[in-house]
Amino acid sequence: MGTGSVTVVGGGICGLAVAHRLARSGHRVTLLEGSDQLGGLGTFFPWRDGWVERFYHCVMPSDDDLLGLLDELGLRDTVGWRRTSMGMVVGGRHHPFNTAADLLRFSPLRPLDRVRFGVVSLLLRQLGRGRDLDRTRTEDWLRGLYGDAVWETLLAPMFGAKFGRSFPDVPALYLWQRLGRERNVATRGYPAGGYKSIIDALRAALEARGATVRVSTPVERMSVLDAGMRVTLPGGETLDADRVVSTLPLPQLRRVADDDLAARLPAVEVPYQGVVNALFFLRRPLAGHYWTPVVRSGTDFDGLVEMSALAGVAPYDGRHLAYAMRYVDRDDPLFHEDDAGIAARWTEQLCTLYSGLPLRAADVDEVRVFKAPFVEPVYPLGYLARRPPVEVAGTSLLLATTAHVYPAVTSWNSSVRLANQVAAAIGTATAARDSAGDSAGDPDPASSRRTAAAIRADGDPVP
Repeated sequence: MGTGSVTVVGGGICGLAVAHRLARSGHRVTLLEGSDQLGGLGTFFPWRDGWVERFYHCVMPSDDDLLGLLDELGLRDTVGWRRTSMGMVVGGRHHPFNTAADLLRFSPLRPLDRVRFGVVSLLLRQLGRGRDLDRTRTEDWLRGLYGDAVWETLLAPMFGAKFGRSFPDVPALYLWQRLGRERNVATRGYPAGGYKSIIDALRAALEARGATVRVSTPVERMSVLDAGMRVTLPGGETLDADRVVSTLPLPQLRRVADDDLAARLPAVEVPYQGVVNALFFLRRPLAGHYWTPVVRSGTDFDGLVEMSALAGVAPYDGRHLAYAMRYVDRDDPLFHEDDAGIAARWTEQLCTLYSGLPLRAADVDEVRVFKAPFVEPVYPLGYLARRPPVEVAGTSLLLATTAHVYPAVTSWNSSVRLANQVAAAIGTATAARDSAGDSAGDPDPASSRRTAAAIRADGDPVP
């Protein structure tokens, strides 16, 4: 093994970004992806003469880490920016949800509750400062601020749709961070060529620097060596490296770790919500809002993203693309239902929901259904103190998962930030080892501790 050999397990955006950073700094990198396509939740499928993401994505102007990566790849100027809006469907009735006038006309709430909602929303970021929101239940904080009517009419259904049965116990800090990134009316971006252009550019940059990129290569076993790590691949093939970076969700990593490594992995358990996504290619637009929560309206899906409101219709051969989604536990029956049944039922529900346009089945050109099992971590209370370190003690394994980005919002931006921090940790440890003259040994333990502490500090936006 060479001094700088690193195997990166997982070819989503975090794995690609950390591999890119390490290859740029001179490490010998091998990237392994178990599926037949790089990108993780950014994967895509061929549609007519182009490519379409299976799951919706956008770039926010505040995504400094992602935009910095795009700058390195020569893609920053390809991002097209548009001002987007939000709708709300409650009880089957449609409402714009962007301005003070919209809120004053929002009939699901009583007039006094509308005013209270607006005032609290304006002050929410300020109201969270200085509070220990990491150990405060979302329900306790938001119900206290907004009142019972707003919580029960809007917030509980919306957060329940995102986080499942555990949503009242999700730390308020995570929602506070999310509200700091997202707004009802917001400028959002989308790269020309879609997210496939980012994935393709990262792969090309890696291979240009001599990195090895392998898809359809799942890891079957991961083991600790006296100096370094070993991953075992199908057919008994083994790869040894000075370090391994794993981006696998911790439940998946535990399934491939041997007994010794499994005993060293952090004990923290973070449950995940999966998602079921249906993509509707439509002959006409819906309401033109990028994001529309759907609350108590007789649909299986609980939200809609009109991607063509951001990306236009050109990437979709003149069609309007809408994503309908439902976040569910991966043990939920919906997650295991056949795609054709979901497509047929959700098409009927969408047409009913937008019957006032009117939207008819003939306006639906095509429906595609995709599912992902590990999408939204459901963090427990007090997670800042329980969040696992990046470096696994006594090993040359580093972790770069959504369990590590908290309290930042799970996004491509937070994944790139984490990738930068993990790559920096490897660089710091390598420099410390080389300066000590131990070119074949493990990183200096004291250096490792300092690096891990720095990562934890950098990853903690303080309220």
